Amino acid sequence: MSKSKLRSKILNIRKKNSYKKISLYPDRIYRFLKKKKINFKNVGGYYPCNHEIDDLDMLNFFRNKRANISLPVIRENNQMDFFEWTNKGLLKINQYGIAEPILGKKIYPDIIFVPLVAYDDDLNRLGYGGGFYDRYFEKISKIKKILKIGLGFSYQEIKKIPINKYDKKLDLIVTEKKIIQ
Repeated sequence: MSKSKLRSKILNIRKKNSYKKISLYPDRIYRFLKKKKINFKNVGGYYPCNHEIDDLDMLNFFRNKRANISLPVIRENNQMDFFEWTNKGLLKINQYGIAEPILGKKIYPDIIFVPLVAYDDDLNRLGYGGGFYDRYFEKISKIKKILKIGLGFSYQEIKKIPINKYDKKLDLIVTEKKIIQ
């Protein structure tokens, strides 16, 4: 199945299940990161839209653990950077209908929570097809090592994601049922 057909199929399933409030149990992820001695001073997340799994509780949890929270901002030439966001920080809607912080302090996250359309147990991610996260991962890998954590619903798992040379693997995938590493 092509990426675009797979994407449409999973997005329809996600839309039909969007009424369910599912928790990712932020304390479970926090304990996992502490056990692995992973730095989380700077945490990148996303403002959920299009029936994505809601990471706002997760971001608030890490904010309460004194992490700097940031959200992505789409820049020209399909580039993306992360900018600091507080609960009181103003957001604007970008050209894709996604809320993003009004430009402030640029942050290079230590860990990034990434939305998924679908995933497989080889840590491959299917996104929306714009390549924003893959380009960002490539760019930041030249600056620092980051932990890329995909967040999704267990029903978004498929046997095998079709990948190409530009696709970047995740380091972890967290669902309401398990952590894949």
